[in-house]
Amino acid sequence: MKYENLKYEEKDGVGILTINRPDKLNALNSATIGELSAVLNESKSKGSIKALILTGAGDRAFIAGADIGELTKLGLGEGFDFSRNFQLVTLELERMNIPVIGAINGLALGGGCELALACHVRILSEKAKFGLPELGLGAIPGAGGTQRLARLIGKGRALWTMLTGDMIGAEDALQYGLGNMLVKPEELMAASLKVAGKMASKAPLAVKMTLNAVNFGSECHLDSGLAIEAAAMNVVIGSEDFKEGVSSFMEKRSPKFKGR
Repeated sequence: MKYENLKYEEKDGVGILTINRPDKLNALNSATIGELSAVLNESKSKGSIKALILTGAGDRAFIAGADIGELTKLGLGEGFDFSRNFQLVTLELERMNIPVIGAINGLALGGGCELALACHVRILSEKAKFGLPELGLGAIPGAGGTQRLARLIGKGRALWTMLTGDMIGAEDALQYGLGNMLVKPEELMAASLKVAGKMASKAPLAVKMTLNAVNFGSECHLDSGLAIEAAAMNVVIGSEDFKEGVSSFMEKRSPKFKGR
């Protein structure tokens, strides 16, 4: 399928999804959000894709936020719908059953920061900067920013970021746990592909169960989370992949997982 605002390619079992509006610093409008949802659904249906990388076109911005020109045309009620639709896409991204790696190549502001927060892990270029500047425009983060940032870096740091509008640079983002790896700009995609390849080599069913156990278990009481973990363990322990994993370990060879 051809997309107007995105580029999507596959390489060795890894999907590479690029927000492709460099002249707008990859700002998100409704059309782009709709295309993003379509790509995520397409990736879900392809058993051949074992990991997904999300990045932005050019070397200035990952995604510089929502398209302000479009937002100013929204009225009461329409703003709710825009926010809710965007939130649902971040949930789709977060609940992918394959690892999603945010390759943050530059500015990740507003909606761009919120999409980055929904990725499972984030690899940062030294040019990466995160920010939620909405309050300075009379708005608030409306695609999960008020919720996910506090969960990732703590309530105090999250409120400071939102209330001051100050950006978080790459080194601080790494220190805060907002990023998992920091690399030179020219090394970002190679590093992201290497990490994606490592994740893609794991047993697909075990990856799926781990993602679900963490996503849902971390939002509930510990006892409930442990029950979710035990249920996931019960699924994988009886799988063909588990038998293959143990056999390959004992035989000192690479496993051939089938996701069953």
